[in-house]
Amino acid sequence: MRIRLAGLALALSALLPASMSAAPANAQPGQPVEPAAAQPIPDGPAKAWLVADLDTGRVLASRDPYGTYAPASTIKVLLAMTVLDHLRPDNFARANESHTRVECSCVGLKPGQAYTTTQLLSAILMVSGNDAANMLGDMLGGQQMAVAKMNRKAALVGARSTKASSPSGLDGPGWESVTTPHDLAVIMRAALKYPLIAQIMRSPTAPFPGKTLHNQNELLSRYPGDLGGKTGFTNLARKTYVGAAQRGNRRLVVVQMYGTGDLYGQAIRLLDYGFSQP
Repeated sequence: MRIRLAGLALALSALLPASMSAAPANAQPGQPVEPAAAQPIPDGPAKAWLVADLDTGRVLASRDPYGTYAPASTIKVLLAMTVLDHLRPDNFARANESHTRVECSCVGLKPGQAYTTTQLLSAILMVSGNDAANMLGDMLGGQQMAVAKMNRKAALVGARSTKASSPSGLDGPGWESVTTPHDLAVIMRAALKYPLIAQIMRSPTAPFPGKTLHNQNELLSRYPGDLGGKTGFTNLARKTYVGAAQRGNRRLVVVQMYGTGDLYGQAIRLLDYGFSQP
């Protein structure tokens, strides 16, 4: 199905003043908005997606922006903000066996080894370490406490349809995390205001005890001006992605959810489309 949209005046509710934040009257959750003067925009393998101006909040194009989907590891962006609200970058703790008993991808924590907040943030944002997310959850007071703090943070930044069920984004029967393309864009914008998160996301590599981490976000090398992003995958969520890029003084955010193909290729096309718009 090819979607045709242009000049979409949808506003991200957390990014603009309340008087400007309502969706158009004809915008229904689960349905694309199709203005009269439509022009072709890129479609692709994600079931739901959005590209928007990161600073003004104006959505340039979207498909099902308010539909709820499992976020997979993109929820780690919310975890990172929550961590920095409660822990200093140089705080440290020692890993234990419980942190490593998790479905991987993992960074390879060693029980007994001390890790700093910054090292663990690099692990979750660059290589999506679920073991590191578990450890950060315990540093926030335990897994349930961490999830409660994440959900409070989501509501605070305006991601009101987001519900985390685990620090890592792993899901299962009875503990499914949910969010929307709109909410992931709101979360990404808020996260980039944290200098450490922005620095980690745009770094190709980072030091880690016993190894060097290599950022898994392919757009860092494939797309000039990429500001960083976060991928995710579970069987429930399929492929997910949230990222941002800058061209001149303009910054865009792109979100893709429930993807089954080349999300990087689609992200590039959506960003190119967004930067071509007035």
